[in-house]
Formats: sequence, structure tokens, C-alpha cells
Amino acid sequence: MTATLVAKDLSGGHAHRTLFSLLSFTASTSDVYGVVGANGAGKSTLLSLLAKAATPQAGTVSTAPDSAFIGWLPQEHERIPGETITGYLARRTGCAEATARMEATAEDLGSDKPGADDAYANAFDHWMASGAMDLEDRIPEVLAKLGFTLSLETEMTALSGGQVARVALAALLLSRFDIILLDEPTNDLDLAGLELLEEFINSLRSPVILVSHDREFLARCTTGIVELDLAQNKVAVYEGGYDSYLAERAISRTHAREAYEQFENQKADLVSRARTQREWSSQGVRNAMRKAPDNDKIRRRANSESSEKQAAKVRQMESRIARLDEVDEPRKEWVLQFSIAPAPRGSSVMCTLNEAALQQGDYNFGPVSVQVNSEDRIGITGPNGAGKSTLLNMLLGKLSPDHGSASLGSSVSIGEIDQARSQLPGDLALGMAFEQAVPEYSSAEVRTLLAKFGLKADQSTALVKSLSPGERTRASMALLQARGVNLLVLDEPTNHLDVPAIEQLEEALEAYEGALLLVTHDRRLLENVRLTTRWEISDGQLTVVY
Repeated sequence: MTATLVAKDLSGGHAHRTLFSLLSFTASTSDVYGVVGANGAGKSTLLSLLAKAATPQAGTVSTAPDSAFIGWLPQEHERIPGETITGYLARRTGCAEATARMEATAEDLGSDKPGADDAYANAFDHWMASGAMDLEDRIPEVLAKLGFTLSLETEMTALSGGQVARVALAALLLSRFDIILLDEPTNDLDLAGLELLEEFINSLRSPVILVSHDREFLARCTTGIVELDLAQNKVAVYEGGYDSYLAERAISRTHAREAYEQFENQKADLVSRARTQREWSSQGVRNAMRKAPDNDKIRRRANSESSEKQAAKVRQMESRIARLDEVDEPRKEWVLQFSIAPAPRGSSVMCTLNEAALQQGDYNFGPVSVQVNSEDRIGITGPNGAGKSTLLNMLLGKLSPDHGSASLGSSVSIGEIDQARSQLPGDLALGMAFEQAVPEYSSAEVRTLLAKFGLKADQSTALVKSLSPGERTRASMALLQARGVNLLVLDEPTNHLDVPAIEQLEEALEAYEGALLLVTHDRRLLENVRLTTRWEISDGQLTVVY
């Protein structure tokens, strides 16, 4: 079924706070709109409104036809205890709900309940459209395409982050939605998964609205951009891909700044001229009173008329100022100011593996022999589950090899952001956890530093485990700024970061002079960060690319 989604004058937010307003756009066949904006601008809120899972503060969301099957895949892959891979796929594709609805309406067939036959017919049509009829037959082929070999009865809670990402991608590939809403679909996907996702989206006729901070993914997939500009309190819809949007936005911002400066200059000129006219008028009155003889009525009248003319000019100038079209000053966006604190130089060799090998169940890693020197900047890529995190953990001494050896150099100060963002204990309030991690900081200094990373009082007093993935990532970045580092280890650091924060991370990495181990699937990050070496991990083996 071809479907269309229409948002008209849409406003959304939380409680009494409005995040965006008066947003209107239409997504129809083969349209792919990327939703961009800083964290907290309302991107996930917008998707929930488009999915009709929440009520807008104003405006409407409609679909044509009304029965269009909307698939909303939120950012967090909810893992329900006891739910198997098969159960997760059925739920995520909407097939489980469609089946339950059909079975419920089937029970009313033959009863006296009004509209029972129509309700069952509609439920059956929806069940067929969802693909529930042959879902179990299609699952093995899709998972095999993704290189997934675990039993379908494996519980989702037993899977790693990368494995969950692949199963979530499988759910998308298996879905039969008329309209697709995706929130950060690229998180935790490897390069092969990203290519499959891009191929799938570019092959669709269904309209897609997606939230993503992956710049290369946006450039390859989108046909339009919806920008939620929190700083300017504006929304804008750009037709064309992501790179076209960047160019148009730059021009628009330049024009906005030029229009404001022109308004300010014109207003300042009129105000200056009005001030001069007032001074001349006042001076004219004083001169008239001082110079004119009491009996010279003609001269007094002439001076009075001159003063009135000056006053009229002042009023005219003030009227021109009042008629100026007000141009608001473009607001400066809040920008994460991030730097990585340096530590004293350590040994020239930071860490080594010598014929290191490790076995974990059916998984074998190595043997691997590598050395990380103090000036090495190493990018590490490879499929999910290939052993990238295992490599990092052995280099850092968190895992001991079964065979061979691993060693850390002397005076190594490690700064890390791991995939789980587990640098701070989850059962402590953020502020307290940070104080324990950096005891030399006072409570006030901790609050100030966290605020610089957009983590205000509400987040500071919340449990670390209750924070969003993006907030936990920024807390980990704050730790890097608070503690000296000469060996920086980043495992998928751009996951859950917005584009401005990613750009700040790139700038901080450019200025950082210590050793770097960077695991990422972010293709533009790999292009933009200066690297001296590239390692590829596949099936537990390490290959030096350059």
C-alpha cells in the first residue's frame, strides 16, 4: 500500500515546555526525511507524535489512508526478560499485536456483538498486511543474511549490544510497514549492517522519517531534512539531501546574521540622527531665549518656528525608528566546549600483546602480537562480534589471555569511553559518582564541569543508570576533561551524541597529543580524525590495513 503522512502546524514538548511549534511537512512515496537537531530539541518527541503514541500540544498528524500501518522503532531496544529472538521480532514488526488483535476479534464471530464481522475483517486485513502469516518462515533467511547464527529461542537479555543491533535491523528488514519511523537506527551497527540498512531504505516506496546523527548515513539516504533548531526556537524543512541541507543552512544563517546587522546599523544611524536633531532643537531654544530682545517679537517668533521645525524633524526620525521592521538577533547555540586533559608523558610503549590468545565459549581470539606506542593514533574497525572490545580489554589489562602475554607500560594514564558507558557506577547519583571518580574536585567544581557538558541539576542528582545514553556519554566525556590522559580508548564514542557534540569530539581529538585507540563505525569520523594506523578485526584475527 502506498501511504502519505501529513504533519500540520504541529507543536510538541513536555508538560508546559514547548520544544517545537508550527511544524508542517508531508512525507509520501519514497520520501526519506532526516530529523536533525541538538539533543533535547524534541526529535524523539516528534517521532512519538507522528506515530500517534502521544498527543501534540497543537496541530494535527494524519495519514492517507487512515488505516496506514505505522511502524515506530524507538531508539532504545527494549529487552523484556524471558522474550526470545522470535518473540522480539514478532513484537518489533507489529506482527504480535496484529495476531493478538485478530484472535481477539475472532472470538466475537457468531456472537450478537454489533460490528463483530467488520472488526474481524479489518483485523484480518491488518494481520495479512503486517506479514505475520509467513513471518516465521522469513526470519531464518534474514538473520542468516546478517550473519546471525544463534538459536531463535535465545533470550534477548543474553545478547550483546552488537547482537541486539543486528536483531533490531532484522526486525526492520522483516517489517511490512506503510510508514516507517526510525530513532537512531545506526547505533551499534557495523559497516556491513549500515550498508544493508542503507540498501533497504533506498529501496523502499514507503515514506520514512528517521532521527540520526550519522552524517554519512544521512547523506546517503535522505531526500529531505526536518531541522528542530532549539537555539533559534524555530523549525525548518529543507528539500534535498543532507549535504544540500548543510549548504542551504549555512547560507540561511549568513543571511540572518547580515539582516540583523543591517537592521542594527540602520537603527543606530536613525537613533544617532534623532539625538543630533534633539540637541539642535534644544540649542535653538536656548539661543532664542538668550539672544532675542524682549521687545523683538519678530525675532522671537522666527526662533520659535525654527525650534518647532527641529522638533518636528525629531518626531519624524522617531517615527521612522518605530516603523522599522524588527529583526531578532540570531541566538548563539549552546556548544559543548570539550578538551581532553593531558597527562605527563608516560613510557614510549603504552601497551603490548605478544602471541595473546583467548577463548570464550565457542569464540576464539588471536593469537595477536601488537604494540601501541606513545604517539600512535590507531583506528579499529570490523564486524560486530569480531573481537574489537576483546582486543581493547586485553590491551588495558581487563582480560588476561589464555596464552601469550599482555602488558601495560609505566606511567600510563588511561582515559576511556566504553560501549556501555560504564565509567561511573549506575547506582549512584551522577554528581556523587563523579566526585568519587575525581576526588580532587569539590562539589561546586563538579557541578560546574557537568553543567559545561549540558548536565544540569536534574541530571546531577539522578542515578547514573537512569540517564539517557547521550547523557551518560557526555558524563564520560567530562571525565576525560577532568583527568589527565596519555592513552585514550574510545569504543563507539559517537553513539548517542548529536552532530555538534561529534564535531567537538573531532576537534578535541585533533588537539589531543597522546596515544589513541578508536573503535568506530562512523565513516565520517574515520575520515576526519587524524590516524597513523588502521587495524581491521575479523573472526578474532587482526590485520594491519596501514
